[in-house]
Parts: sequence; C-alpha cells; structure tokens
Amino acid sequence: MKKSILTLWVVVLTLGSCSVAQNTVVQKSVDLDNEAIQKSMIKALEWQETHPIFAIHPTDWTNGAYYTGVARAHKTTKNMMYMAALKNQAVHNNWQTFKRLFHADDVAISYSYLYISMTDKRRNFVDLEPTKKFLDTHLYEPNRWTEGNSKDIKGETILWWWCDALFMAPPVVNLYAKKTNQPKYLEAMHKYYMETYNRLYDKEENLFARDMRYVWQGTDKDNKEPNGKKIFWSRGNGWVIGGLALMLDDMPKDFKYRSFYEKLYKEMAAKLLAIQPEDGLWRTSLLSPESYNHGEVSGSGFHTFALAWGINNGLLDKKYIPAVKKAWNALAACQHEDGRVGWVQNIGAFPEPASADSYQNFGTGAFLLAGSEVLKLK
Repeated sequence: MKKSILTLWVVVLTLGSCSVAQNTVVQKSVDLDNEAIQKSMIKALEWQETHPIFAIHPTDWTNGAYYTGVARAHKTTKNMMYMAALKNQAVHNNWQTFKRLFHADDVAISYSYLYISMTDKRRNFVDLEPTKKFLDTHLYEPNRWTEGNSKDIKGETILWWWCDALFMAPPVVNLYAKKTNQPKYLEAMHKYYMETYNRLYDKEENLFARDMRYVWQGTDKDNKEPNGKKIFWSRGNGWVIGGLALMLDDMPKDFKYRSFYEKLYKEMAAKLLAIQPEDGLWRTSLLSPESYNHGEVSGSGFHTFALAWGINNGLLDKKYIPAVKKAWNALAACQHEDGRVGWVQNIGAFPEPASADSYQNFGTGAFLLAGSEVLKLK
C-alpha cells in the first residue's frame, strides 16, 4: 500500500510538470520503470501511425525526424512493431527522398531507409539508389546556395545555412559512409558542417543560433530577448545535439575530425545541463525561459536523447543521470492517455509557445529517441 501511495505521488508531481505553471514544480529524480517506458513508446508509435501528419509530403523532414526516432526505438528494443512501421513507410514512399536536392531537410527520411538496409536480413527489397542520387548531387554538384547573395538576411549562402540542417543531412551522410565504406562522404560532410559551425555556433554560450537572423552582431537591440539575452531556440539546438549523438554513434573511431564533434557535443551538453529548469523540461527560449514559461517536448526530447546517449557511451559522467531521469519523467507526463505526445511547439524557426494539445510527428520522433536511450541507463 505504501508503495502504491508513493507511486501515485510521483505521478501527480510529474503531471504537474506539464501544466502552465511548470516552473513551480520541482520534480525529484526517481528510478525509471523500463516496462512503463516501453509501453509509453509503443503508445506513441501507435497513435502517430494512425494519425499521420506531415508538413508537405510523406518524405519530408517531419517524417524524416519521426522515423529516425522509430528506427532508434527499434534498435534498442527490437520490437517488430517499429520495424513494421519503418518498412511500411519506406515501401509506400518507394524509397524516395523529397525533391529539393540541395535542401538538407529532404534527405532526412533516408536515415530510416539506411537503418532498414543495415538491420533487416531480408534487405534485397531495399532501394538506396534515390538516396545515393540525392547525396551525390547535394554534396558534390554546384548550386546557388554556395554561390548566393552575401547579403541574404537568413544567410542562405552556404549549403546548411540553418542549424536544423545539422540533424537532417549529416547523420544520413555519416550512416551512408558507414554503409558503403566510402570515407569521401565523411570528408564532404565535415566541410559543410564546419561552414555552419563557423557561422552559427556561439562560443560564449555554447549554443547555436538558428540562422544568421539570430546571430547577434552587437548592434541590433531587437535581436535579443526581453531580458537582454541572445535568442537561442530550444528545438534548434535539440536538432544539433541530437544530430551529434546520431553521428557519433556511427562515426568511425579513427575519423580524423571525430575529436571536434566530441568536443562540440560535450560543450553543448554541459550548457544544457546548466540551464535545465527544475521541472526537467527546457523552455522554447533557452536563455529566456520566462518568455514562455512552460516546458516544450520536441526540444526537450532531443536534449534528453542526446544526454542519455552520452552517458550510455561514456562521453558524459554520472552527474548527468539525475537530469536525464527528471527530463524523461517530465516528457512522459506530457503524453496523453491515448498515446499522443503534447506540448510540442509547432513548425517554426524561433521560440514560440506550445500547449498540452499541440503535437507534431517530429515531437513523437523526439519522444521515441529519448526513450530509446533512457531505456539503456544503468
């Protein structure tokens, strides 16, 4: 009876973390229930599969992010429900990418195709030719972004001009290089990654600006939060650190630039730990949490995934464990009874509010990614 009462009290505290007054709830780290985590992940998958949503097309970046989460959920649990979902969408899509060959978003879906090809023993039905065509064009052919107008306000003068791109394309390139054993793809990936890093990474804050509109030059007062802090979007940085975890997981140990990615990962992880709110969920504006004082699931899901991955792979020490446990419990409390994952900021490019009823498939993907690594915590 005492155990039941304690469990109920933990649930009440956790549910409070997804209320409007999240900042008033201090959620203590508790032991994780792996059975409950797996059940919540399956419920999220089932709900999303029966309520498909995408921004433009079934092969767009929103589904790319979602099915990356599905792939990682399968990698951890080996539950064939995840693999069935992966195969169904891949066959339905005829293994195609989306159509913009110089836009990183449109190859994100290929992570799931590559995962199927490298995991399923009956892989003769997989067609990676569209992925190869996309990557060869994307990485090696001239394009207007690398030859663009230097005065473009967003900075669309490099291939990966926005930080989200560092989740969409590099993990796919990295996995394709592993699959094909062709290091040239890693070299090309690093070249374009460094262009983005050199433009958007703030070495004082150890966070990424979303694009050049949010790179503060020291003169534009309007390009700061009301509290005077620089604008750093939670999901944008979630895309980056989540992408780093995916990349490092498959990147060769002897890749000559691996130390750069490990250092960047650790810097961002330390920052996220330092600014994590008491209730476990990061706000949409990382340095101005009071702007929208409630947790947000997509950014927090990516952060949780990345931090848990670092613990599980020896890049982060044990001091991160309480933060990850607290974050997962808060994420789980944002899931509706029917499996839908709420409190997801809608599609955007800067900090905006979310609500209990706002959801997106990439939010479900972030939830599954987080669960896939939290399940491994010792």
